[in-house]
Amino acid sequence: MNLLNTILSANSRFVHPGAFPPLPKNPKKQCAIFTCMDTRLVDFLEPAMGIKRGDAKVIKNAGNTLVDPLHGGVIRSLVAAIFMLGVDEIFVIGHEDCGMASVDPEQLKSDMLARGVSAESIERHVPDLAQWIGAFGCPHENVEDVVGKIRSNPLIPADVPVHGLIFCPNDGRLDVVVNGYEAEQFKLSGGA
Repeated sequence: MNLLNTILSANSRFVHPGAFPPLPKNPKKQCAIFTCMDTRLVDFLEPAMGIKRGDAKVIKNAGNTLVDPLHGGVIRSLVAAIFMLGVDEIFVIGHEDCGMASVDPEQLKSDMLARGVSAESIERHVPDLAQWIGAFGCPHENVEDVVGKIRSNPLIPADVPVHGLIFCPNDGRLDVVVNGYEAEQFKLSGGA
């Protein structure tokens, strides 16, 4: 059985009409979480934060990076969450041992070429492969950078605190990197 059929089979065993109460679109805890797509965080990060189904909007990408801080999909999702869904706090959560902290752009390019992506396509569309993929050296510094980009984005209101945290994918510990309540721009907006 292929993976699609395995998933559809699991789904047919899962679905029980009427068993799951409908939830509102707006998050109960009025927060958005922007984190990494790492599989070690699935069914682990949210419970470690006390977050349940319906509590938060969760946005994920490789390395929780912003490669286009003004127009990218993450900012678009945060703007929608704030103005359409009642989000009033943002949590940027990186994690220890993130694969994006050890990206080798040359190896990535080599792997892409080996799978049939043309060198011309890479050069035309992503001439700076390391920047485009969102490679970074240190997860803590990446979280600080992303918080700064979100905080300074003209589409994000100054009264929305943007917190930065690091998660341990082994034991579930959260460490604060940036306390959004203490950020200068947030205090100036009258949020503190």
